[in-house]
Amino acid sequence: MRATVMYGAHDVRVESVPDARLVEATDALVTVTRACICGSDLWPYNAMKPSEAGNRMGHEFIGLVEAVGSAVRTVKKGDLVVAPFAWSDGTCEFCRQGLQTSCLHGGWWGGTKLDGGQGEAVRVPQADGTLVALPVGPDHALMASLLTLTDVMGTGHHAALAAKVGPGKTVAVVGDGAVGLCGVIAARRLGAERIIILGRHPDRVALAREFGATDVVGERGEAAVERVRELTGGLGAHSVLECVGLGEAMLTAVNIVRAGGAVGRVGVPQESAIPAAQPTFYKNVTIAGGPAPVRAYIAELLPDVLEGRIEPGRVFDRVTNLDGVPDGYRAMNERESIKVMIRF
Repeated sequence: MRATVMYGAHDVRVESVPDARLVEATDALVTVTRACICGSDLWPYNAMKPSEAGNRMGHEFIGLVEAVGSAVRTVKKGDLVVAPFAWSDGTCEFCRQGLQTSCLHGGWWGGTKLDGGQGEAVRVPQADGTLVALPVGPDHALMASLLTLTDVMGTGHHAALAAKVGPGKTVAVVGDGAVGLCGVIAARRLGAERIIILGRHPDRVALAREFGATDVVGERGEAAVERVRELTGGLGAHSVLECVGLGEAMLTAVNIVRAGGAVGRVGVPQESAIPAAQPTFYKNVTIAGGPAPVRAYIAELLPDVLEGRIEPGRVFDRVTNLDGVPDGYRAMNERESIKVMIRF
């Protein structure tokens, strides 16, 4: 079969790899029908050291079940399934708490030992705890929005929950990528009264406004902090969603949150420490978040997608086939595209 392999910074190839197959009784074999490129894929795209083995790529996919192991009970051959960006058994202590990204028997797609979503097929470990069957066909009109449930919509929702978004609150979203845009959707869905998007790309800002953002801050650094303070009467936002991962973004986030407020951080951290430790301590600021347990959120978000109450699939502004994946990485890295969908 063919799949995407990254061999180093800016070295993404589509090539033949061993066919995905069942190994354990708890496995499912899924033929991929839709996948995508994630903003977090751009970190290795810009920084990965050369590798002879390469890493299989992709952690967001929807597909058809081709076969299941003898122990699988919740999905069957022919089901269209959505796969969260981490696989989990669904039964361990952490899974029962809704924290599947900390599953004691789970893991992450791709790398050197597991199939990635940016390929023709995937062996899904712990299929019962991982996969969710969809009540639609593979060419459903809402497929783009359903695909966001694998990661970005669930991650935006996780950021909003960690930041304690609720009715009447003022929310600031740091980052205008796909996760930040889905964070705007999540904040509006949870009843935020005011949503400030910190971004400077016109197409993304326009989409954020359509999703529910009420204010736009295009400045960066201290200028952005001052602007948010102006918009909030000098107090800052009740809830801040940090959706980038860079140190500057986190510094902005902790500087624009009001005393007693909360920061939900879901951008993969590129720094070893959280900045402004003393100011946040004295302001009684809550800092929470991490890898989103999107498996826990699919049941909640799925009806809103199917009934058209939210449209997170609009973050996809480019569609390609498997051969176009390397250029899709380039386009996202150069900010030509917000998020690229792969159609098989």
